Amino acid sequence: MFQNSATLANAKRMRRAPSSTERILWRLLRHRRLEHLEFRRQVPIGRYVADFVCLRHRLIVEADGPLHDELHDAERDAWLQSQGFRVLRVPNDAVARTPERVLEVIVGAARSR
Repeated sequence: MFQNSATLANAKRMRRAPSSTERILWRLLRHRRLEHLEFRRQVPIGRYVADFVCLRHRLIVEADGPLHDELHDAERDAWLQSQGFRVLRVPNDAVARTPERVLEVIVGAARSR
């Protein structure tokens, strides 16, 4: 993807220290476990780092905790969409409570392209 060295370093740092929700989602998405969709995690795209990306479907899955800045997220999502990506935001509590439902939503988003 398109990145600079600071963004790449940030992505590597985030891969080494994932949040508990990101750990759960990665366990469910890695190795094409979900409908054979290939996801990568902590992918630098421009100046941003996407939590999970399925490049084939141009789908970004973001695990959102309670401390997200909605204005920044909207700006970020708009830029990512201008690059041809769709952004799916998943609340952390949904991943913890109903991971199977979250996976259904992700599959639906991938298929809707």
